[in-house]
Amino acid sequence: MNIKRRELVLCITFILLFAGGFFSCVLIQGPEYSDSERRLLAPMPEFSKENVKSGRFMTDFETYAVDAFPFRDTFRTVKSLTARNVFARQDNNGIYVTDGYISALEYPMNEASIHRSVERFRSVCEKYLTDENKVYLSVIPDKNCFIASESGHLSMDYAVIEQLIAEEADFAVYVPISDLLDREDYYKTDTHWRQERIMDVAERLARAMETELLQDYEIHTLEREFYGVYHGQAALPLPPDQLQYLTGTAIDSCTVYDWQNEREMPVYDMEKAAGRDPYEIFLSGSLPLLTITNPRALTDRSLIIFRDSFGSSIAPLLASGYSQIILVDIRYIHPDHLGAFIDFEGSDVLFLYSTLVLNHSDTLR
Repeated sequence: MNIKRRELVLCITFILLFAGGFFSCVLIQGPEYSDSERRLLAPMPEFSKENVKSGRFMTDFETYAVDAFPFRDTFRTVKSLTARNVFARQDNNGIYVTDGYISALEYPMNEASIHRSVERFRSVCEKYLTDENKVYLSVIPDKNCFIASESGHLSMDYAVIEQLIAEEADFAVYVPISDLLDREDYYKTDTHWRQERIMDVAERLARAMETELLQDYEIHTLEREFYGVYHGQAALPLPPDQLQYLTGTAIDSCTVYDWQNEREMPVYDMEKAAGRDPYEIFLSGSLPLLTITNPRALTDRSLIIFRDSFGSSIAPLLASGYSQIILVDIRYIHPDHLGAFIDFEGSDVLFLYSTLVLNHSDTLR
């Protein structure tokens, strides 16, 4: 009798929990966006005769219920802690933590993708550049380069990536920078490198391009705590980063023009700093085409940087060496349209991309 009563209690408890979760998803409108995961959540599907009959409603509702389940973030944290501390898993859905640094596994190397990225750069050169243009190329290793192998995680051979690109990109002077970097140069909870730690990288690029930089920087610390993109994906109670940015004579005199939104804006966007992703403080995040003008530059030369989001934080450090820097992100603008906006004549050109983009070059148009 006690066994039957216990089984009955378990069944009733399960039914109540299941029904409570179901009706909570149906009756309580969840958020449209997950700040922790940096993504839009699935919306409640439309309840209609056609959707129910076709089975589309239940399929979409299943996706919605996963995103809208009550205390979802709490359950995600419990799952991550259990996977890490109880089952000793090295990663949780591809996200791992070592010595407080969070990263996503980036493996294996996609040689075809790397080849495609070089061909995309080559096509830009053939379409727009002449012998008057000096062309440079540099690869930014992602954080896994410095933390994956030492913690026992699978890792690409970054030396091989650099060698492949340097050999194939015969149209550009290759500028190595990986020897200047280590794990401390990256945020613990985010993908990107720290601006206050890459002044030596900017200096090497400038020397290779035969220009000079001012180094009169002042470091400022963002008052808001910085939780990077990996923090939410890890779903672990880890401390935030501290985001810092640099000002100085050259940077302070710059003006920036955003071609997409047809507006002038500051080098550091404080509205973005208070938004969902504080890293977007640097040149307002991922925008397809920007022009930085510096009336107090040490030269009257111009530089065109083809870049990803890593370029947003290093471009201001190069501003003192050029009167004009144009930043192009061909993930968001097709290269065929560039001739309408950019005068390539006599400009230096720098292709500056992280291995995260090179290994997934389908993002390049």
